[in-house]
Amino acid sequence: MGNLTRFGRGIKPWAIARDVAPAYICAMPKPDFTHIRTWVFDLDNTLYPPSARLFDQIEARMTRFVMDTLRVTHAEADRLRHHYWREHGNTLAGLMRVHDLDPGPYLAAVHDISLDQLEPDAALNTVIRALPGRKIVYTNGSAPYAERVIAARGLAGAFDAVYGVEHAGYRPKPEPEAFQAILTQDQSAPATAAMFEDEPRNLAAPHAMGMRTVHVAPERVEADHIHHHTNDLGGFLARLV
Repeated sequence: MGNLTRFGRGIKPWAIARDVAPAYICAMPKPDFTHIRTWVFDLDNTLYPPSARLFDQIEARMTRFVMDTLRVTHAEADRLRHHYWREHGNTLAGLMRVHDLDPGPYLAAVHDISLDQLEPDAALNTVIRALPGRKIVYTNGSAPYAERVIAARGLAGAFDAVYGVEHAGYRPKPEPEAFQAILTQDQSAPATAAMFEDEPRNLAAPHAMGMRTVHVAPERVEADHIHHHTNDLGGFLARLV
């Protein structure tokens, strides 16, 4: 009854069972992905739902690290964190470029968080494994952190490679050079790759490179560089295999 209330009357029973909104059922995205040979997945708020709120922990640790390193107030550290994200792509890039920060201690500190809110997703594991071609993770976080999250989600073994910001020379998304560095290392061609990402601005460079782009988030954002949107990654992928 909860799904009927949320979606309204006249919804097919199989649609309700999968908890997928009618707009996504009618979209039929599979023809747009028949050429894809490399599936690139962001990590945070993409391979797990935003409701886990892991980034709340990360942001708090970022602010504390900036406070301790630059010896500034909480308010100033928070301002700098947001400013560097806007101007440099992420907080780490700003700290490195403006303050010549060593990235190693920062990445270790900000990713030392609890993953207790994550639950294994066997269905997502199955559908990712069923995708044809290579499956990789590319995050602005560190690769060791990504491996921890992947394991906590029950996705260990589902991916052919895991790339962190360190593999892009600490250049962050949304910089085009960062994406190019990862695809070059992976020996994958943009024209046959798809990017799944929760942050809309991080899809602009992949789109310009010729990748298929999918925005994974609760709310749709209309933009020329976003080909598809879904609020259910597993359900979306299941319609591609």
